[in-house]
Amino acid sequence: MSTTHHYDQLIAIFDGCFVDDFQTRLIKGDDEPIYLPADETSPWNRVVFAHGYYASGLHEISHWCIAGEARRKLVDFGYWYCPDGRDAQTQSQFESVEVKPQALEWLFCVAAGFPFNVSCDNLEGDCEPDRIAFQRKVHAQVMTYLQQGIPARPARFIDALTNYYGTPPLTAAQFPWPEDL
Repeated sequence: MSTTHHYDQLIAIFDGCFVDDFQTRLIKGDDEPIYLPADETSPWNRVVFAHGYYASGLHEISHWCIAGEARRKLVDFGYWYCPDGRDAQTQSQFESVEVKPQALEWLFCVAAGFPFNVSCDNLEGDCEPDRIAFQRKVHAQVMTYLQQGIPARPARFIDALTNYYGTPPLTAAQFPWPEDL
């Protein structure tokens, strides 16, 4: 089992899973992450993650796995993003759309043997996010995926991660309740 996590590994695993069937590549970016559909500059759809950070790559892959076919034709999947500095209402909206992607990210992290950290992503906001409450929601979504089935694209990626890193199949016991972390 490999215990070193490098972005080159993540790129190879992702591209091995999705370049042929989805014409999508994982790209190390220099700044903010973004999703770019194929266009006149590239025949590939591109999931661009920040600065070669392994965790950023997993997070951006989770968003790609959530996006349906129509959204994958739009820059950043056509979603809004309100940057750091959100008020309480906007933070609540942000967290509601982040539950499923962060649940997939947690599944990916466990499959890769990589630590997961829930992200409320509001360091400069005028409200203090409740990380434990948010992680409970993410945990509940993880349990739902494990009980009802993980969608095809993320399941394919999880299989590739477990094969590459030699980790065991995912079980509920690998996802501790937030207060136990």
